[in-house]
Amino acid sequence: MEKNNFYKKSFILSSSNILTGVLGFVFSIILSKELGSEALGLYGLLMPIYNLFICLMCGGILASISRITAVYFDNKYFNKVNLTMKTSMVFTLIWSLIIAIIVYTLAPIIAQFIIKDNRIITSIKIICPAMIFISISNILKGYFYGTSQINVPSIIDILEKSMRIIVLIFVIKVFKFQTVESTVTAAYISICLGEFLSYIFLYAYYKKINSKYIDNRPANISKRSLLFDMLKIAFPLCINGLITTFLATVTTLIIPRRLLKAGFDYSQALSLMGKFNGMALNIVLFPIIIISSISTLLIPDLSKSMNKNNIKTAEKRIREVIKIAFILGLATLVICFVIPDELSYMFFKRNDLGNYIWFASLITPMFFISLTTYSILNGLGKQNKILRNSLICSFIEISLIYFLAGFSKINIYSYAIAIFVDSCLSVILNLREIKKTIKIQTEIPKYIIYILLSILMILVLYLIKSYIPPKFELLQNLLIIFSGFSVFGITIVRDIRQRPFSFR
Repeated sequence: MEKNNFYKKSFILSSSNILTGVLGFVFSIILSKELGSEALGLYGLLMPIYNLFICLMCGGILASISRITAVYFDNKYFNKVNLTMKTSMVFTLIWSLIIAIIVYTLAPIIAQFIIKDNRIITSIKIICPAMIFISISNILKGYFYGTSQINVPSIIDILEKSMRIIVLIFVIKVFKFQTVESTVTAAYISICLGEFLSYIFLYAYYKKINSKYIDNRPANISKRSLLFDMLKIAFPLCINGLITTFLATVTTLIIPRRLLKAGFDYSQALSLMGKFNGMALNIVLFPIIIISSISTLLIPDLSKSMNKNNIKTAEKRIREVIKIAFILGLATLVICFVIPDELSYMFFKRNDLGNYIWFASLITPMFFISLTTYSILNGLGKQNKILRNSLICSFIEISLIYFLAGFSKINIYSYAIAIFVDSCLSVILNLREIKKTIKIQTEIPKYIIYILLSILMILVLYLIKSYIPPKFELLQNLLIIFSGFSVFGITIVRDIRQRPFSFR
């Protein structure tokens, strides 16, 4: 029953996240059309800075709250859940306000000396209130994930992404912005308003649902102790997030400078980043929504299993989610490998993204497993190991990008190469740590079968592609996407149900 509930909730959250992902993808398509590749590159330069300050405000809070509330809620300590929520919201609000005021004040310095583009100053100021809304929203989402109440928050996420698109289209069409600075600013205005509405709806639902859980028993624990328990989990994750986000920011800022070294001018460098990071990777990494959904629920699920000392259940869950990540990565690789040019034109009406798409797709199997193993370590309470491993991998990633991006023939492809090496190394390091707590059975023959199935699917899909006339390209693309994900989806379901393949 627990397994069914886990995958049922994962399916619900994945379905919701796929819809929000589609809306986010539509948002990126609109951005690419309205902003152009140069403005999209400028938009992308601020995004890691944005993520860095969000991490400073609330890094690790969502995972911390979900883990703590999962244990308290499972034991029906509703009074401790309520006290945890109140304490964490007050602390996070005060801390977030301090950071937001500092960022707003230093916006010109950040633009001039870090991003090195003064056109982004207004956008930096606009993201300050958005970061506060996100910080409080993460606490509320942690509560909902920890207590397994995900339906309404999922709908709220969909509304938030929809509002982004509506506001972006409205602002750009009504005010008819002509400059790169104004269109990028409009994009961040839409993000800010979307996050505000998301916070309002999440808080309203939290107040409604929380009133049902009344516990008149004394909590027998101080606010200081609850805050300490929360920060004990959140702080290592926050430091990890800060360092890795900082390194990701450094990576993003290094790329255009190394592309200048490779012989491109600044406008071309931003354009390359916009095409690869803002367009090609959006297509290739779209299925990561499913991995993120499973990982979100995996953290409290593993916490409850380990709290009950149910090692066998935890071991089985870990094996299953790693296989799901690998199979989904293979499915993505197969589809992007067969129709890269078609996907480029289908989504962005461009003919110059095909090489970026197929090359970036090579990272997906290992990258998806890497993300899953970090969530497993989180659920097992190994936050310090997450910090160590991610630090090692991030430094290697930056070094590779710095070295390879300066070569004119490698240029932006260095980003995918670095991610692939980072993912492989992180999988090795993370699995070694996981096995110190839980002995995972190695199933190498199954993984070989999955790889052989992928090769077979590439041949079959190429055959399907060759028989469909070019005038039916949209039908061809949809058929290949559906066939690719369906075959691997059936493989996942059969594996979880532990049914062997039959050729009868």
